[in-house]
Amino acid sequence: MTKKLTSLSIFFPFYNDEGTVERQLTYAYAVGETLTDNLEVIALHGGNSKDWTFQKILEMKKKYPELKIVDKKDNTEGYAVIKYGFAACTKDWIFYTDGDAQYHLEENLVLLAEKQTQTGVDVVNGYKKKRGDNFLRVFLGNGYAFLVHRLFQIPIRDVDCDFRLIRRSVLNRVSLEAKDSSILAELVKKLELVGARFVEIPVNHYKREYGTSNYTAIGLLKEKFIGDLKLFLKMKRLVGNKNKKCRGIS
Repeated sequence: MTKKLTSLSIFFPFYNDEGTVERQLTYAYAVGETLTDNLEVIALHGGNSKDWTFQKILEMKKKYPELKIVDKKDNTEGYAVIKYGFAACTKDWIFYTDGDAQYHLEENLVLLAEKQTQTGVDVVNGYKKKRGDNFLRVFLGNGYAFLVHRLFQIPIRDVDCDFRLIRRSVLNRVSLEAKDSSILAELVKKLELVGARFVEIPVNHYKREYGTSNYTAIGLLKEKFIGDLKLFLKMKRLVGNKNKKCRGIS
């Protein structure tokens, strides 16, 4: 990569991720410092972890004194906690991925940044080449991806791929209101509605190195369907009201 990003925030939502905190934060600094001369790394503690996740974050703060910590151990919004990570970011570009290390930023973050400099887009989104989960999660995940794409007509194929580089000035035009995992569909659709330009690249998705998912496959799918249906109805009213205003209808 020849052209560096003007500035970059990297954050991870960590919850019951004691075994991957050090890995993710170490690579964030190692890779991030090759992409920009103005780096910010944020550890988002996304719930009252049952292991030593927060203590591990504090250990990493000793190693990297500039590390920012957002402690949301009182989180009641599930994965929607990422909106507090976005709110804490101050740099021109925001990259986030999960704290469980199923995505390896050392493999593909550079590729995201290169794609952005080549295309000038506002969002570079990964899509999973192959999902490192069991058959049920893969099957339900593929079905959900198809349905949410049809429901929202979103501009990317893999809304659940949390491996994103986003221009903060565009994200600042979006208000995220979801209180569950439907925040992902909300994020992508609202970015599209404010005119964000997207491009995608394939990324690897691996089996967990530590712990288990905080969601069961069926529980997550149920939460997504209910949350996404509510979001769809809300977004439909929002778009309808915008169209009325454009046509001068009150």
